[in-house]
Amino acid sequence: MRKILLVVSVTMGLAVLTTAPAGAIVYGEFDGNQHPNVGAIVADWRDPGSGNLELFCSGTLIAPDVFLTAAHCTASLDAREIAPDDIFVTFDPVFDENTTLLPGTYDLNPAFGQGGADDTHDVAVVVLEKPVRGITPAELPTAGLLDEMKESGELRDTRFTAVGYGTIRETNRGGFDAILDNTERRFADQQFWSLTDAWMTLSMNVSTGDGGTCYGDSGGPHFLGAGATETDIVASITVTGDAVCKASDKTYRMDTASARDYLSEFVDLP
Repeated sequence: MRKILLVVSVTMGLAVLTTAPAGAIVYGEFDGNQHPNVGAIVADWRDPGSGNLELFCSGTLIAPDVFLTAAHCTASLDAREIAPDDIFVTFDPVFDENTTLLPGTYDLNPAFGQGGADDTHDVAVVVLEKPVRGITPAELPTAGLLDEMKESGELRDTRFTAVGYGTIRETNRGGFDAILDNTERRFADQQFWSLTDAWMTLSMNVSTGDGGTCYGDSGGPHFLGAGATETDIVASITVTGDAVCKASDKTYRMDTASARDYLSEFVDLP
C-alpha cells in the first residue's frame, strides 16, 4: 500500500548535458485547461520512502495509458531507488492537496546515454495503470517532419508552444534569484532557432517575444505551432537549456528514427 502525503514543491532536476536541465515555463502564463493532456510525474523523490509526494518532471499523454517524458527523468528516479511502480502522474492544472494522482510504472530506455552528446536517446514513458478518460492524447510527428519543414523553409518562421510545471522566471534581470517556485501548469511560445539530427534548439529570449522552460519541465512537450496555428503534435520534448533560463531550450526531437524506434514499443506511430 502506498503511503501518500502531498508536499507542494518543484524539482530542480538533473544535468544531462553540459548545460542545465530544463524545468518550468518562463515568460509564460497560467495554462488552466488549455493543454489537458500535459501532466507531471509525482513521486517522493527528495526523501524516497517518506511518502512526501512532490512534482518531478513533466510530460504528455500520447495514448490513453502512455505518458511521454524524458529518459533522464526515469533514470533519475531509478538512481534514487524509487521503484518503477512507486510513482504517479497528474493532469491537474494546479498541484495541491486535492490533486488527482494516477498510478503508473516508469520505463528505463535501455539506449539512454549510449549515443553520446549527438543523440542521448533522452525519451521514455510511464505506462499508466488504467487508461485516462476524458483527455484526448496528443499526437506524435511523422518520421522526419522537422527535416522536411527545414528543407522547405517553413521551419524558419515556425513557432512552438512549451508547456509544463515547475519554476518560473518573469524577468530577464538577475540570475538564479529570479527563478521562482511554481505549482501550476503554464505555457509559453517560442521561435525556432536550429536543428540537428536529434535536437531542436528554440529561443526563449523575452526581448524577441519568446518564452521557454526552466527547472521542473524536463520531459514536457514543445507543440508544433503557437496561438492560432498551434497543433496537438509533440515536435520535441524539454531536456536542457542555459543555466539561468534566459536564452534557449535544447529539446529532443520526436520525429527521428531513434525516438520512433523506442516509442513504437508502446504506441502506434503516425
